[in-house]
Amino acid sequence: MSEQEIDLKKRRFLTVATGVVGAVGVGFVAWPFLSTWSPSAKAKAAGAPVDVDISKLDYGQLVRVLWRKKPVWIFKRSATSIADLKTLDGELSDPNSSGDSKAQQPDYITANHRAIKAEVAVIVGVCTHLGCSPTYRPEIGAADLGGDAWKGGFYCPCHGSKFDLAGRVYGGAPAPTNLLIPPYRFVNDGLIRIGANPKAHEITPILELNKLS
Repeated sequence: MSEQEIDLKKRRFLTVATGVVGAVGVGFVAWPFLSTWSPSAKAKAAGAPVDVDISKLDYGQLVRVLWRKKPVWIFKRSATSIADLKTLDGELSDPNSSGDSKAQQPDYITANHRAIKAEVAVIVGVCTHLGCSPTYRPEIGAADLGGDAWKGGFYCPCHGSKFDLAGRVYGGAPAPTNLLIPPYRFVNDGLIRIGANPKAHEITPILELNKLS
């Protein structure tokens, strides 16, 4: 075999090898680029919006999702539960969220049910006392929570704070304010986007509806 033939074989091998390495290199470059099309775990932790499908959510059922590393509760309230909220003002520290609790909810949340739609509650499940996560106690008349006076809500067993089904704190509890309502909007009737405010044209109808609640 001549030296010229050996050189040609070497040249072909190097050409093929270079092409393979190039292809692998493109793969490593493309993967991070493609992954940027969906929010990373870091972006979600920093507050990227989270979509929640509520199309099959039943009355009384509660689902939990994480947003900004905090649990967010989404649950449906019956007409009875919504009506009961109006009877609790005398037992709550700030029933109208007009004091320090005002900072705990977006400006477009104004009614006593503290929601865009009265039947769908969206609340951050972190006690405003020391950051514990209260327990969901929807049963009416629970003997250990006040008997007939208890209309359902949340109880923090760590230090005894109680909240109603709108996240409003009961008087005498160590928690200083109502639970936080995160920014959120309805993408459609069955999908909520937590971490995103309603669009400008959606806010006026929300405020008008809350005035009637």
